[in-house]
Amino acid sequence: MVYMSAALLLSSCGLYNKYERPDVNAEGIVRDPVSLTDTLNVTDTTSFGNMPWRSVFTDPQLQALIEQGLENNPDLLNAAQNVKMVNEALKIAKLAFLPSVVFSPQGTLTSFDGAAATKSYTLPVSASWNVDLFGNLLSVKRSAQMQLLATKDYQTVVKCNIISGIANLYYTLLMLDRQVEIITDMEQLTKETWDKMKFMHENRIGYRSTAVQSAEAAYYSVQSQKVDMLRQIREMENSLSLLVGQSGQTIRRGRLDNQSLPSSLAAGVGIQLLNNRADVHYAEMSLAQCFYDVETARSRFYPSITVTGTAAFTNNNGMVNPGKMLLSAVGSLVQPIFQHGQIVAGLKVAKAKYEQAFNNWQNAVLKAGNEVSNALVGYNSYSEKSDLDTKRVNVLKQNVEDTRKLMESSSNTTYLEVISAQSNLLNAEISQVQDQFYKMQSVVNLYQALGGGAK
Repeated sequence: MVYMSAALLLSSCGLYNKYERPDVNAEGIVRDPVSLTDTLNVTDTTSFGNMPWRSVFTDPQLQALIEQGLENNPDLLNAAQNVKMVNEALKIAKLAFLPSVVFSPQGTLTSFDGAAATKSYTLPVSASWNVDLFGNLLSVKRSAQMQLLATKDYQTVVKCNIISGIANLYYTLLMLDRQVEIITDMEQLTKETWDKMKFMHENRIGYRSTAVQSAEAAYYSVQSQKVDMLRQIREMENSLSLLVGQSGQTIRRGRLDNQSLPSSLAAGVGIQLLNNRADVHYAEMSLAQCFYDVETARSRFYPSITVTGTAAFTNNNGMVNPGKMLLSAVGSLVQPIFQHGQIVAGLKVAKAKYEQAFNNWQNAVLKAGNEVSNALVGYNSYSEKSDLDTKRVNVLKQNVEDTRKLMESSSNTTYLEVISAQSNLLNAEISQVQDQFYKMQSVVNLYQALGGGAK
């Protein structure tokens, strides 16, 4: 009855309280991707945010790279080891509730002034149990549980970052491949223009050598861009190889035009949107860990109670033969007095860390909402730009064709118009491919911003 009353009293003081999620500001954390003022109001939380990575990234060669990265990436392997280490720490915290048992046999031979030796022996077994009446061990165990959850969340964050990083590098390679194709076509076109201007300079009056020189320079400029693109491809292959845990080598890949990504990007609303977001959950579990650290600091104001029992088979220094059993039990209570200043300071530090953890959690929620907003608006913007790029490229292709015909049939069209038309077309086609890539990258960013989808 006394223990029950004490437990009720201590529970009212907060020593046995469990962590409960505090209120966090999650109102309007995701802006509508179209409206400049409204916040997102979508109730479908089972679409894109819950899709597994294999449903998001359907390219078989990309899937093979992701699987290789999840198996070999050293950061992910180290994160798995961290989980194992923290799990062992939790086992230690749980074992603290059990009594510690020590077996320490002793034997002595004693002889005085050459007399016959006296044999004495003791075979003691002692057990010591820390009575967790004031919740110290309980709060330590709960803190370790929260640390384990937070460490598992970190492992998930690393996994999500690896998947997103591999996808981004893969799509970057596809973009560069397509740009090399465009530049190769333009290389052939500028070479034909240069050859025609040389022919016209040699066979028609009025075409000066400066026109030939400008056409030749334009041709070399395109070749220079191609060299730069090939260098970037090699660097991207090396980066992707490192991410999947292999030496730098050629990456097998598909084509940009053949990629298929989800178009349904309903994201959810409120903090439920972030259910899969491991870093947000990590921040909350860190907050919960700090909550139990505060409980531990409070428990240090109360005495520690230890019960020790000893059972020994002994001949009592040779006085009793054969030996007899000796039993003893001791209870001790230690109440801190002169350490009071240190304990108060420790509680204040624990409370301050809790406040910091809450601020970090709040910031993680707002940051996650901001990243989702950016990914959604990026996807919509680059989708619109891609449609405009298509129209622009079609117009410029016709402009190049018409300008070349005019140059051949009329002296009113100068070489500068031809070179300018070709340059404008090249820039437009490169921009079109980049916007296609940025649209795909927005999907990758949204996948990451929503926590990596279903596991």
